[in-house]
Amino acid sequence: MSMNINRIQNGNKAILALSGRLNTLTAPQLHDALVAEFDSTKHVELDFSELAFISSAGLRVLILGRETAKTKGGQFTITHVPEAIMEVFEMAGVAKVLSIE
Repeated sequence: MSMNINRIQNGNKAILALSGRLNTLTAPQLHDALVAEFDSTKHVELDFSELAFISSAGLRVLILGRETAKTKGGQFTITHVPEAIMEVFEMAGVAKVLSIE
């Protein structure tokens, strides 16, 4: 299963709605999308409502997204996180460092 990224512009915020699996194969796709967004937008939101799975490679991209936002003076938030993925965030210790709404 792959991952799809649906981009929605909401004022000055870009929302990237992810669906499918964020893993070793799809993490580079999200990384490239985040870098491109932060080149033109100050606030990027990831909507995880349709995300089914996240691997350590996916977690790494989220940390890189957070660092990119900080470097560029932007905001990086994650919304609608399914319970199973939130458990992964908590076990990996990233729930404390990511901005999750």
